[in-house]
Amino acid sequence: IGVGLVGFGLFFLLFGILLYFDSVLMAFGNLLFLSGLVFIIGFRRTFTFFFQRQKLKGTSFFFGGLVVVLMRWPILGMLLEAYGFIALFRSFFPVAFGFLGSLANIPLLSQV
Repeated sequence: IGVGLVGFGLFFLLFGILLYFDSVLMAFGNLLFLSGLVFIIGFRRTFTFFFQRQKLKGTSFFFGGLVVVLMRWPILGMLLEAYGFIALFRSFFPVAFGFLGSLANIPLLSQV
């Protein structure tokens, strides 16, 4: 259920951006994404992830952007959310890039 909610959330976010920043679709996508995250890792772990002391700046920008999107200012809200997302997941990016670099070692993908 959680992966489906996250997938639908990302779909609605992308669809809202493609439709010239439709605030209703983007707000619905944000809510689906966050509820899917809660279903995947649990309420307590989600809460502790977002409200760690070193991540409060990113959390405030992310949720502030969510509130701004809900108030029908989608471009400003998405800019705030993007900055908050980068601040929240800053420590995850090197791991993700390392994983993408290791894809070249897979026999079938290395030929592509």
